[in-house]
Amino acid sequence: LRVKGNLYQSHMGADYELIETPAVLKSIVKALRGEPVIAVDLEADSMYHFQEKVCLLQLAFGKVNAVIDPLQVQDLSPLKPVFADAGVQKVFHGADYDVRSLYRDFQIEINNLFDTELASRFLGIAGTGLEAVLQARFNVKLNKKFQRKDWSRRPLSGEMMAYAAGDVKYLLPLARMLEDELKDTGRLAWVYEECGLLSNVRAVQNDHEPLFVHFKGAGRLGARSLAVLEGLLQFRKKVARKKDRPLFKVFSNQSLMNLALKKPVSTRQLEKADVLSRKQINMYGDAIIGVIADAKAQPAADLPTYPRKKAVQVHPRVPDRIKALKVWRNRKAKSLGIEAGLLINKNLMTVLAVENPHDWASLERIPELKKWQKTEFGQDLIAILAKSR
Repeated sequence: LRVKGNLYQSHMGADYELIETPAVLKSIVKALRGEPVIAVDLEADSMYHFQEKVCLLQLAFGKVNAVIDPLQVQDLSPLKPVFADAGVQKVFHGADYDVRSLYRDFQIEINNLFDTELASRFLGIAGTGLEAVLQARFNVKLNKKFQRKDWSRRPLSGEMMAYAAGDVKYLLPLARMLEDELKDTGRLAWVYEECGLLSNVRAVQNDHEPLFVHFKGAGRLGARSLAVLEGLLQFRKKVARKKDRPLFKVFSNQSLMNLALKKPVSTRQLEKADVLSRKQINMYGDAIIGVIADAKAQPAADLPTYPRKKAVQVHPRVPDRIKALKVWRNRKAKSLGIEAGLLINKNLMTVLAVENPHDWASLERIPELKKWQKTEFGQDLIAILAKSR
């Protein structure tokens, strides 16, 4: 099958089509008709810009390996019906970021997703990164030097394009292998359910919340330090947007935390704090001192507070139930050869211990419990909790 794009030879011995026009994108969509499964990957520029974006979208199906350039073909809406079609399986590896990105940038929704990374985890495979999996399954070694490249730059080198095309080349045969192995272990339905949930993840929107809410360690700060941190986070965001740089390339999180704790209000104090480089102090020192001074001058009544969930009174046996569930989970996970947290995570154990389901009907009323977990382990869970009442 040949679409009307630019044909290139990759370093992995596979031809790939470079799609740079709407007309050729339509020919790809036409070629996709009747295909039962497609492999999908993408490259983004989160390491280089304030607002990350998808810079390449790679598809493999049949004998076609297509690399779509969304910086040239900005309207990817012709692909929406394909991704939404539940009759076409979409194979990703480590799909969480890709699913969020495709919806954020193109409002592409995905039905019938299969994640080979997640499938590998449910098979108990130790190394589940794409490089490790391809090396083990196909004796193929990916060139890691391209993983952190700026995919928004044009033109992209031939090596980078070939790397991107090669990422999807093996996903379809890999998916078939993993599905067969999951079927043999009786875990295929588990992965299908997990993939269905994964297809609905979305990028977090927190435009109306203080920035410190999603900052690690902020909950340990006092109100005054929290005010300083919020001011610094807002300043960093403003600078990053103006310079079109990722937040971490303006100031690190650790630097902002240290500034929030030390609160320097003069150049001398800022230098003594030993938090920022000389270049950062020269560029932003006066502004940072101003931000900190403003936060320190806020009236106590106006200081922010970290949002905390109200403590809920629980049955005194809850800790014992959690312990019993953990012992059972760890033993069961070991026998299955998979991660304990993949079987039942900490949050679900807490929910189970608090709700304390005593029969199948009460187990069914726990929305956090997935169908495969209820089907496979529901009776075990009821029996364990019955011993801790």
